[in-house]
Amino acid sequence: MGSSYKRSTRVGALIQQEVSDILRDIRDLNAGLVTVMGVKLTDDLLFCKIFYSVFGSEEDKKRVAGILKDNTKAVRHRLAVNLNLRRTPEITFVYDDTNESASRVFDILKKIEEE
Repeated sequence: MGSSYKRSTRVGALIQQEVSDILRDIRDLNAGLVTVMGVKLTDDLLFCKIFYSVFGSEEDKKRVAGILKDNTKAVRHRLAVNLNLRRTPEITFVYDDTNESASRVFDILKKIEEE
């Protein structure tokens, strides 16, 4: 069981790097706005959630979400070609607001400190 965990972790790291590169190539996506935060892969390597964040307005976030949704098949195809896995996992893009949450908490703590 331990080795499958390592394999999914290794493959996840490869997918994260590869998706970061692929997103830079998607023209409509202002890639400076989008960061791949992490990848969660099932142990059987069949399903993959790609967590991303967007630096920008709510409009930017909605626009990016739409572009990622429209390009999911193309991204998966490029992963298949570039990574040469036996089976390329089904991918889902998931918005990750961890940085925003941390920033809000930091702002709240700063206000409390000032009072």
